[in-house]
Amino acid sequence: MRLTTKGRFAVTAMIDLALRENSGPVALAAISQRQQISLSYLEQLFGKLRRHELVESTRGPGGGYSLGRKSEEITVADIIVAVDEPIDATGCGGKENCMGGDAGRCITHELWTSLNAKMIEYLDSVSLRKLVEDQLAKGVTIEEAPIKRAISSQPVVKPIRVTAPNSVFALGNAFTK
Repeated sequence: MRLTTKGRFAVTAMIDLALRENSGPVALAAISQRQQISLSYLEQLFGKLRRHELVESTRGPGGGYSLGRKSEEITVADIIVAVDEPIDATGCGGKENCMGGDAGRCITHELWTSLNAKMIEYLDSVSLRKLVEDQLAKGVTIEEAPIKRAISSQPVVKPIRVTAPNSVFALGNAFTK
């Protein structure tokens, strides 16, 4: 099995999101900063996670992502499959042509097929909730998010300085002087 950064980052980001699920939507920029994962990469991953209904998005100020299902209903296998990460240890991708062409499968094909089944079984047995509980047991603390207000309690007064002519006539006069 080749677990690339796609699968690793998706699981890491989902744990980060699940740790903060009670604080409202979580911005990808915040996950990016905390986990040191490129924001554009997270956007790609979360697009796939959203299509598989593992996360939901909220637009606008105070928006972000939240879990699409309860954390105990989401497994590591769900996350990895959602981001198109193949869980396959065979050399042929399960096509049974390990020897190349029509030569058939290699002598270790059943071994790798069995390993695939065990990996999927294990990853399907680990819930996102379990991973969150493991992090909390290690002493990971969740910072309180500052309350975001869309409207300021104090009006913002900025002086208006006009440096350009305010009409076609004033513009013409500006050139005649």
